[in-house]
Amino acid sequence: MRLDELNAQERRLWDAFPTGRPVDLRDGPSPSDPVVRSEVVAALLLGANPDHDPGDRPALRLTGARLTGRLDIGFTEVAVPVRLTDCRFDEAPLLQGARTRELALTGCVLPGLLADTAQIDGRLVVSHCTLTGPLVLTRTQVNGDLDLRGTVVRHPAGEAIPAVHAHVGGDALCADLAVEGTFRLSGASIEGEFDLEGATLRAPGGHALDAYHIRVAEDFTCHPGFSAEGRIILSGATVAAAIGFCGARLSNPGDIALEAVDVTVGRNFDLGLGLTVDGAVKLDGTRVGTELSFRDAELTHKDGTALSLRATQARETDLRTRRPIDAVVDARNARLGTLYDARETWPTDLRLADATYEALAFPLPAAQRVRWIRRTTGDYFPQPYEQLAAAYRRLGHEDEARTVLLAKQRHRRATLPPHTRLWGHVQDVSVGYGYRPLRAGLWLLALLACGALYFAQHTPAPLEAAKAPPFNAVFYTLDLLVPIITFGQEPAYAPRGPGQWLSYALITAGWILATTVTAGVSRTLNRQ
Repeated sequence: MRLDELNAQERRLWDAFPTGRPVDLRDGPSPSDPVVRSEVVAALLLGANPDHDPGDRPALRLTGARLTGRLDIGFTEVAVPVRLTDCRFDEAPLLQGARTRELALTGCVLPGLLADTAQIDGRLVVSHCTLTGPLVLTRTQVNGDLDLRGTVVRHPAGEAIPAVHAHVGGDALCADLAVEGTFRLSGASIEGEFDLEGATLRAPGGHALDAYHIRVAEDFTCHPGFSAEGRIILSGATVAAAIGFCGARLSNPGDIALEAVDVTVGRNFDLGLGLTVDGAVKLDGTRVGTELSFRDAELTHKDGTALSLRATQARETDLRTRRPIDAVVDARNARLGTLYDARETWPTDLRLADATYEALAFPLPAAQRVRWIRRTTGDYFPQPYEQLAAAYRRLGHEDEARTVLLAKQRHRRATLPPHTRLWGHVQDVSVGYGYRPLRAGLWLLALLACGALYFAQHTPAPLEAAKAPPFNAVFYTLDLLVPIITFGQEPAYAPRGPGQWLSYALITAGWILATTVTAGVSRTLNRQ
């Protein structure tokens, strides 16, 4: 490129390049139209001005320019740092396949940036910029930080930031990032933290953030100020530290707002402290190293499952939401560790089949916990009752455990045929299915008192007066009630009229009591 072809602004940049001196065209002789041709910038970056002294550090530092034409340095190697501030681009720069030391765009306006398969040895900074087209970072390798703080990217018709299989050697700093369109990071890896605090992602009806199988070596942070319209996908992600959505707002009405299936989190997965979700949250198969928390979260999803925790695993699980979830919470096959919940925020429909927990942080009386289990519209499952009874036994509350198991039998009875339900009612009234053994004694005493009073006033006639023992109303009634022992009273006397019918009733009641007690004892022994 010939020097006499350069305009005044380009000549200033040309002269400053060998020493890396900043050039601010806002204070130049023509600040109203500070035009710099992109081909001049490309020529400098590719070695068109090698005239520098030993010890000089060439760099391109340009502020306030309007770059005309396309800046094309694709599949080239740029050996100097590039820093462009408050510049406007007529066309999207092309850095596809390029290798650079450092690229920093701050406060710039661009119709897009194409940097797929590029390699940045230092930082890649696109901060506080406005892009009206996609920021393409697919398979881009950034060995330092990726800084997108405060940038606005608008491409609502498709993928605004495609960064599939991108690699970031430092932090991905995306605080206050605003994206219209999909932010796609599937298969990407970030060696530091992924910070989305205050970011706004908008893709109504689509995927606001697609981070399928992303790997983050530190924290994944979407704390206060973060909002998303559309689905967030974290399925298959691996986060070595924590994931946080405290105070965030997620919206995808009528569909899944957060899909985090088979995610592995080293520490906490925090979905509480002011999180608001309009849509479903799906965490099936996710493994959390310490705590999975929905403390003070608000989930709204009228139809279907609002929160799915199927096969989820955590050391602690906090389900104390801000208000009750008026939809299904599905925790089937989950391993919840220590479970924190509150009666006033129990969900409308809770599915606990095959779910386990090591302890209940707030056990509550068994009668209340039974209502917790029964908050389901599904079929009868015995396991939730057995799990709850085991939790009470670990605390030493055997009476509460029996209350739970009695409720299990009553729930089961409702699923049986009518004739079987009748026998169940008999067992329940008599001995509480074996979990209320004192009832048998109370029934025995009541029947004994009734029989003894009657027969004391209406002594039955002896079969053989000479051989019959002296009549005793109490022992005669015991002979009728207890089928396995005899005091010699019942075979020696024969009641007549009402007394005969009373004796039949006492014999029948005795056999029923004996049978139900035996069944209850057998059930208890088999359980233990």
